[in-house]
Amino acid sequence: MSGAALQSSVLVLNRSFVPVHLVTARRAFGMLFKAIAEVVFIEDGRLGLYDLHSWQEISAFKRQNGLAEKNAEWVSTVSYDIQVPRIIRLLFYNRFPDRRVSLNRRNLFARDENRCQYCGSRFPSTELSVDHVVPLSLGGETTWGNVVCACTECNKRKGGRTPRQAGMALIKPPFEPRVNPMIRLKVRRQKYYSWRQFLDEAYWSVTLT
Repeated sequence: MSGAALQSSVLVLNRSFVPVHLVTARRAFGMLFKAIAEVVFIEDGRLGLYDLHSWQEISAFKRQNGLAEKNAEWVSTVSYDIQVPRIIRLLFYNRFPDRRVSLNRRNLFARDENRCQYCGSRFPSTELSVDHVVPLSLGGETTWGNVVCACTECNKRKGGRTPRQAGMALIKPPFEPRVNPMIRLKVRRQKYYSWRQFLDEAYWSVTLT
């Protein structure tokens, strides 16, 4: 379980409690060990801040008394078990994040939820391609408003044509997301529910590292 738990996502806040990016739990523990971050934990509407030592003590208390959250994940060390934090706060960093979402395959597939924008079927990422709605050969550009997910069959059928020329229709028009699509997908899961209190989807664009 520890190996999988160390790959869980942790939301990182700056000193002003503004989301700046996501890291793996492994990296989050490294930041806690170096004392450059602290755990942010919300329980019964109250916010608690913990360094690594105090978080280990809280974890031990919850473990021993059966008070751990239903979706809690744990990492085992030689001498103790410690709960994976969902949110950490940087102690010395107060810059604000870039509000634009990076255009890359991971974010594009997340925006379109791994659904081919022509046939509407969902596919694994390995079976999807990036399609330029207006092909590059016809003057199209690689922008959020001109790229969509397409399955191999639909991409082959469309070829170097526009959807209209190919007699195909888009499920929905492409758009530039205001919040990183990976966040939208993860925050739907119960174990990341606590992130919602720090994410204003109409304003912040959280970038991945």
